[in-house]
Amino acid sequence: MRQPVETGIFKATLSKAETKNDITNRVAREISDGLEAARIAKTARLRAAREAQEAKDGPASAVKPAKRKRKAK
Repeated sequence: MRQPVETGIFKATLSKAETKNDITNRVAREISDGLEAARIAKTARLRAAREAQEAKDGPASAVKPAKRKRKAK
C-alpha cells in the first residue's frame, strides 16, 4: 500500500512579476523599518536631552495664555 504524499513539500514557482513584487515589497519594508527605527531613536535622544535640561533648570513655569480683549460694541 502506498503512503500518501505530504502536502507542502513542493513550493509553487513564482512568476517574474510576482518575484519582482516580492523584492520591491521587501525593500520598501526595510526602508520603512529603518526610518521608524531612526525616528524612535531620535525621539528617545530628544526626550533624554529634555529631561536632563529640566532636571538642571527645574520644571518650566506654567505660562498662562494671554486673555483676549473684548471688542467694544
